[in-house]
Amino acid sequence: MIRVVVIDDHPIARYGVATILGAAPDVEGVDSFTGAPPALPDGVGVVLLDLYLNGETPCLPTITELADRVGVLVISASRSPGDVLAALQAGASGFLSKRADAEAVLAAVRAVAGGEFYLSAELADILQADLAAVTGPPGGGKPAKPADVLSAREQEVLSLIARGFTHSQTATRLGVSASTVDTYVSRIRAKLGLGNKAQLALAALELQLHQHGRGPV
Repeated sequence: MIRVVVIDDHPIARYGVATILGAAPDVEGVDSFTGAPPALPDGVGVVLLDLYLNGETPCLPTITELADRVGVLVISASRSPGDVLAALQAGASGFLSKRADAEAVLAAVRAVAGGEFYLSAELADILQADLAAVTGPPGGGKPAKPADVLSAREQEVLSLIARGFTHSQTATRLGVSASTVDTYVSRIRAKLGLGNKAQLALAALELQLHQHGRGPV
């Protein structure tokens, strides 16, 4: 059972998410809060966090703090590439639009709970359009270019991740096992020197940009 905490300052949003979670046999909504709680309930695997808890400022420090303990799935009405990138760089394991349907919400929760990264195809498209402004992962320096160091199969896996596919969905599409996809992802991270899921997502999007003829960033 995946235990989820919802943090959102809008009562209707909390109710809607709780309703979606309650309909899934493998997901349990443990509690909901209007702001980051001092301590999370026991056994929580995913925190579904509204990006703008205070109305005007994205709660990036909260993402970073929570990401050290649990998978953070950011949910927001914002479609700003800057907001998506900032959330990923702060440590979020996924970013979900508040326009998402119930199926997408559950897919995102399951992906993050399984240690995977989730970014909806819609947001991936938006982010790719602005990716030329990205200078690299946090901490300085750029990783190796995906198109230069990855095998064709590794690039295929990374491209599917950039399009919003989970590891399981990628495995089905490629006709391999989920463990094989996990192995590919481990190799990709090692070759590119990526330390977290956010950097993996940015590398995936950079590869998509390169493949569509816009050149490396």
